[in-house]
Order: sequence, then structure tokens, then C-alpha cells
Amino acid sequence: MIYQKVALIGLGLIASSMAHAMRGHVGQIVGHAKSAETRATALEIGLCDQVFATAAEAVAGADLVVLAVPVGAMGALAAEIAPHLAPGCTVTDVGSVKQAVVAAVAPHLPEGVHFIPGHPMAGTEYSGPRSGFATLFVNRWWLLTPGDTPRAAVDQLTLLLKAMGAKVNEMTPEHHDQVVAVVSHAPHLIAYTMVGVADHLAQVSNSEVIEYSASGFRDFTRIAASDPTMWRDVFLTNKDAVLDILGRFAEELFVLQRAIRMGDGDHLFDYFTRTRAIRRGIIEAGQDTAAPDFGRAVSK
Repeated sequence: MIYQKVALIGLGLIASSMAHAMRGHVGQIVGHAKSAETRATALEIGLCDQVFATAAEAVAGADLVVLAVPVGAMGALAAEIAPHLAPGCTVTDVGSVKQAVVAAVAPHLPEGVHFIPGHPMAGTEYSGPRSGFATLFVNRWWLLTPGDTPRAAVDQLTLLLKAMGAKVNEMTPEHHDQVVAVVSHAPHLIAYTMVGVADHLAQVSNSEVIEYSASGFRDFTRIAASDPTMWRDVFLTNKDAVLDILGRFAEELFVLQRAIRMGDGDHLFDYFTRTRAIRRGIIEAGQDTAAPDFGRAVSK
């Protein structure tokens, strides 16, 4: 077994998918969620071997602790569990911002506990313990920002992540936050904005927006259905990188506006040709797959 006891703090999509994916690679899996309903569901579907009412109880004796809560809640959670962490254990997280998580969590952790911030580049618009499925991380990148954490601890976590199907890469927290602002955070904000624009167009009824949604708008609504608490925290904690990317986006949009206004078809064709190549690269890299198989998750 790669780890003897894993504690999942928070039992949403990512943590529940981890529970399914790590079965057979770890010993005991325990969990904690604030909601009594969530805890009951996790036990009912066999997600965890044990579920505790407090995070402190869950982390006791664990050699891997996973913080799977919104970024804004991680500092208080780290302070709560710190006195109960076993010496030599590893603490990681699954938040999509890393500088803010390091600043919030690291000061609370006792000496001898290994902190390896992480971010799985995978997800759906669904949430809760029933939303997880074992193949969520297959061929997806799991980014780690380990800093000066001992190599043995990083290698052990990497071994588990790869056993779950993920590809692993390491970078600094600063670089991570810049990268995800481009590939995740700004696109989500743009999706929220487009859905908001549709909502405010008084001449288009809600029924027409829903009835006539083409694939592009459906993709926007899927993204905009993501957890609002999580994304509120993401934008507030990675605001510098997101604002930088949004500024660049506005500049690009202005150029396209001008090309449309001036009837510059050559510019539009060349621009769309270049961006089309990026889509082809994503497909060739295996980062575009079919919809998740939720039946597989339920059967686990």
C-alpha cells in the first residue's frame, strides 16, 4: 500500500473521485464533511471506511491528508487540524490556486509534516459525494508545487497520483497561478459573463435561450454551472493573474471588434486558423474526452 490511512477533508467531486480511484492502492480511507447529509451519503455509498463529524478526528493517525474544501476555507481548516496531524504525515490540497493556499495553510502546519500543494486539472460541473467516479483523473495533469518538501514525500504522493491515472508535473506556485488563469480561471469568468449577458437580454426570453442553445452556448452554461463558492474564492485569491489575463483578453477582443467593423476578413481568417491549431493540439494531447461515466462511479 502506498499509504496506510488517507483522510479526505471535504467530500465533493474531487475527493469522492479520489476515493474511488485510490482503492487498492491505499489502506483505510476516512472522510469528513461539514454536512451531516453528506457524511451519511458517503457512508451509504461506501465512499469511505469511516466518516467523522470533525476534521480533527478524521486526520488522527493519517499518513496522507487531502484538503478538498474551497480555497477560502483552507487556512481555518489547517489551524483546526494542525494539533492532530501525525508526525511525518503528508498534507496536500486540491485547490486551483496555489500561492494563496501556501500562504494560508503552511504557517499552521507543525514541523515534520510535509506540505505538498496540488491541483488536479480535472472536473465536471457536478458536486457532492455521488458525483465522483474513478476515471476522472485518467490522462489528466495533476500539478504539484512542493517547494523544498523532502523528495521522498513528493515521490510517494506522485506514485499514488499516477496509480490513480494522472500525469504529474511540478512548478512554482507563482507559475501555476499564471498558467491556470489562462487555461481555467479566465475561461470560467468569460462563461459566467456570457450566460449573464443572455440572462439580461430582455428581448430574448429564457425559453428561447434554453430552447435554441447551440453547442457553444451549451458549453458556456455547463462551465457556468460550477460551484459558486469555489469560484468566488478562486477569483478573489488569484485576482492578479486573472486580471492580467482579462486585460490581455480585452485587447484581443478589441482587435477582433475592429476587424469585424472594418470587414477585414483576412485578419479574421488568419486569427481563427491560429486558434484552431490550439484546439487540435488539445485533442492530440488527449485532453479532450467523452463525458464521464457516472454509472461506473455508482458501481464502485
